[in-house]
Amino acid sequence: MAEDVRAEIVASVLEVVVSEGDDINEGDTVVLLESMKMEIPVLAEASGTVTAVNVAVGDVIQAGDLIAVIS
Repeated sequence: MAEDVRAEIVASVLEVVVSEGDDINEGDTVVLLESMKMEIPVLAEASGTVTAVNVAVGDVIQAGDLIAVIS
């Protein structure tokens, strides 16, 4: 079953840690966001393989935007 990784806040993408095809574990960092001068890691809520990464460094994302998909 696919797990969508979505933004919880408005932020800038500071670093994309994973790539499509990477195997990751629950709790691993997917991306690092920056908001109000704070760095916020977005963690995987499930283990699996990253099947899509929908953001790039420098993107400004809104709450609810799709960051990545884990299958």
